[in-house]
Formats: sequence, structure tokens, C-alpha cells
Amino acid sequence: MLEIQQFKKSYPTGFQMEIDSLHLSKGIHLIKGENGSGKSTLLKAIAGIHDFEGEIMLDGVSLKKEPISFRKLVNYSEAEPLFPDFLSLDELIAFVSKTKGADNSQIESLKEILGIGDYSKNAISTYSSGMLKKAGLILAFLGSPSLIILDEPYTTIDVGSQKRLTELINQQLQNGVSFLLTSHIADFEEFFAYDSVLTIADGNLMQSHE
Repeated sequence: MLEIQQFKKSYPTGFQMEIDSLHLSKGIHLIKGENGSGKSTLLKAIAGIHDFEGEIMLDGVSLKKEPISFRKLVNYSEAEPLFPDFLSLDELIAFVSKTKGADNSQIESLKEILGIGDYSKNAISTYSSGMLKKAGLILAFLGSPSLIILDEPYTTIDVGSQKRLTELINQQLQNGVSFLLTSHIADFEEFFAYDSVLTIADGNLMQSHE
């Protein structure tokens, strides 16, 4: 499903992340690591946001050679999402839906599952951190992605939303969608039956079990 070869990402600060080779099968994979370990660096590279040396391929599609086709296969939700304050969530969804091919029934279903309600009509500048998180999660599920990347998806949302998000992830897994997840929640590892658990420390990645 996801192949990474000769990956390297360097920063002026001296921090460097390297992965010689990694192959992840379809399914759900947990990435663990302390703040500053390189988790977000790797996720953003896979999502096509950060540049890097090396090769990343998803379902045989190369990010370097076919960037548009690759990005259509991958959806991403940041740990602390930021959006233009002057837009409403409905306007943001409409924009993303055009590129992701989401229909109204999917949009309304996601709104109901994540408990957005009429808040989607309001300007994003009025949103709490929890509502911003839900907005990012809705965008991450739009369309028909092959891979959904969720960075700290359970932070700042209420317990009821956490439960519904878990059900949504499991539903999408059954539909053949794969996931890369990170979390600091202590019991998060018990939420799913992971296909692998990866640990990142100081820019190095270790595959804990599979």
C-alpha cells in the first residue's frame, strides 16, 4: 500500500529524519513518538505538504512523479488545524469537495457523525479548538481516499465525538481505506487492532510490531 524508500528530510536547525525503507500494508497503523521526534514531519511529507529526498509511493502511484494523482489518494488532518478565519466551514467543505469529489450525502453524514450541526454556517473565526478539530476531521474523510492520515485525532474533542470517530474509522477500514494515526492518549492503543505500531525517536523510525 504505502512504500517509502531512501527518505530524508533536513532542517536548518540540524534536525534530520531518515528512513531507508518502509512498506506498510493496507490497514491501520499507529505512529508513536514524543513532541519534536519527527512524527508531523513524516506525516506532512506523506501528505505531499513537505518536500523531501527519496521516494514515497501509494498503491503504485509516485508522489514525485504523479503528485496530483497521489494527493487525490491521501487525506490529512493536522493535530492543530488552521483555516482562513473569514470562511465558514460550509464554504471550506464546498471548496475541498470539488477536489475530492465528495457528494452532499457524504457531507451531511459526516456533519451528523461529528456533531457539527448548524455551526458549519458560522465563520471559522468563532470556532473553539474542539470545533476546529472537528472541521479538520470532516475534511479528512471527504471523497474516496485510499489513505487517511490523522495527527492526534482525539485531542480537544469530547468523549462522545471520540466514540463516534472510532466508529467512523472502523467503518472506513471495512470499506478498504487505510489509516496512519498518532496520539498521546494513554489508552489509545486499545481502540483498534493495529496492523503495525511504529515508533519515531530523534528522526529515526522503528517498527515495533506487525
